[in-house]
Amino acid sequence: MRASQMFAPTLREIPAEAEIVSHQLLMRSGMLRKVASGVYTYMPLAWRTMKKIMDIIREEMDKAGCQELMLPVVHPAELWQQSGRWQVYGDELWRLHDRHGRDFCLGPTHEEVITDLVAREIKSYKQLPLRLYQIQNKYRDERRPRFGLMRGREFIMKDMYSFDRDQEGLEESYRLMYQAYTNIFTRCGLDFRPVVADNGAIGGDASHEFMVLAESGEAGIIYCSSCSYAASSEVAEAYLDRTPCNEIPGEMKEVETPHCKTIEDLTRFLNVSPEKTIKTLCYQADDQFVLAVIRGDRTVNEIKLKNRLGCLELTMASDEVIKKYLDSPAGYVGPVGVKNIRMIVDREVPFLANAVCGANKEHYHLINVNPDRDFSIEETADIRLVEEGEICPECRAKLLSARGIEVGQIFKLGTKYSESMGAKYLDENGKEQLMVMGCYGIGVGRTMAAAIEQNYDADGIIWPMAIAPYHVVVVPVSDRDREPEQMQAATKIYQDLLAQKVEVVLDDRKERPGVKFKDADLIGYPLRITVGSKTLAEGKVEVKMRATGDVHYVELDRVVAFVKEKLNLPEERGF
Repeated sequence: MRASQMFAPTLREIPAEAEIVSHQLLMRSGMLRKVASGVYTYMPLAWRTMKKIMDIIREEMDKAGCQELMLPVVHPAELWQQSGRWQVYGDELWRLHDRHGRDFCLGPTHEEVITDLVAREIKSYKQLPLRLYQIQNKYRDERRPRFGLMRGREFIMKDMYSFDRDQEGLEESYRLMYQAYTNIFTRCGLDFRPVVADNGAIGGDASHEFMVLAESGEAGIIYCSSCSYAASSEVAEAYLDRTPCNEIPGEMKEVETPHCKTIEDLTRFLNVSPEKTIKTLCYQADDQFVLAVIRGDRTVNEIKLKNRLGCLELTMASDEVIKKYLDSPAGYVGPVGVKNIRMIVDREVPFLANAVCGANKEHYHLINVNPDRDFSIEETADIRLVEEGEICPECRAKLLSARGIEVGQIFKLGTKYSESMGAKYLDENGKEQLMVMGCYGIGVGRTMAAAIEQNYDADGIIWPMAIAPYHVVVVPVSDRDREPEQMQAATKIYQDLLAQKVEVVLDDRKERPGVKFKDADLIGYPLRITVGSKTLAEGKVEVKMRATGDVHYVELDRVVAFVKEKLNLPEERGF
């Protein structure tokens, strides 16, 4: 490709709307253009990278015994109503009507459509296992699209669905996909970590997210410094010390604590440590008023709490609602004396002794509170956030934290969809059985953006070699008529590289050398070959490695061999 013919309008200024590095660099390098909020055009350079990611995905999916198909974007409401997700999915589901007033939606995911298809076509155990995937546009009506390709309303995703005879078959499909995803993100040149995750709106029994480690990541990761334990902060657990407290229980007393509505105020006023306090938070779970009881130095994990309650919506209760149920102002709520209200107690709380908690009375708290003795515990669960520095639940080493970008997720769905949508088969004995399902997704655009978030410098993108839009740019320093030998040499190198199936760009634009160099770094070509009068006089050219900044001076007759050696790419690569 000649740069004079390339559609890559680069920008020198950072667009005002671009908040994170990948969004800024995709816009500045001429790879992305906004059409509407959360909706983008992939320009030619970006689309080359997207195709490379999709090729890697296809190769690994096919290797794992998956078959590609294409499902419709427009889904009839009846399928989503049959699965029970028409209302559950919420406002992100992009709903529309046809001319006859019938309800449809734009597919954010395809569990319903694929399960309906398989339920109609598969009848016998002999047809299983079945693993089907597609790479297709998805639609989610995000309330606040942001961060470019990280959170858009239209995006490209690979989704695969497995259908097995039993749980053992699902475990094998899940294992295959776990390995395939590991291969995909490794081949894309990403530093990533698989973590245990929450199933969210997809549902199911178990899930892993594949997180690209990056400071700009929206998601928190908790991982062990010693073993392989890793989980998203939404579901991470820590070691629970079950050692009984030897402290002698004191007499519970009510003490005046004026204007102590927070744990910080309370511990300062009573001179106690936060670990010796009990915090009670009030929530509205759909139409139910519930209490979450945790240690004072902990934070409620609302994802865990919501999953425990099985509610669709979870919000903090208003002061009016708290007053109605407990006759107490917020900030002084406690578990003692509470009756006929569902109370989820974090699993650490029963091990406290002589703790401090709210007295359900303004400006008062209780001291020497002992769980079980002073209030009954009917329901315990892990409902708190885990923080860095706590103890690993598997090996007792220290837990660390990081930020990550979710680029893929795999789910064990079990029979959630096959049961509601009638996906059954006849076993060897002619008995009807439910298919056991899994689903597996990769955000293609997010993978491209995550690669940039992990690989850039002040000058622009530093692409991992496997997904760079082009691998080499040849830059003649001058194209002036009195120095035709530079363009002639550059053109010959370009043509020789093309003949060797190397993905190369010749920057033949009538621009200053500085402009060409800046664009080369901004776009992120892994190798830049500079043809200048000084080196050319010595029969050499300059080859610069984008990732390391290393510069090599290579003889003209060796430059093609040198480039091929540095690229270390299969012969058949290239478009």
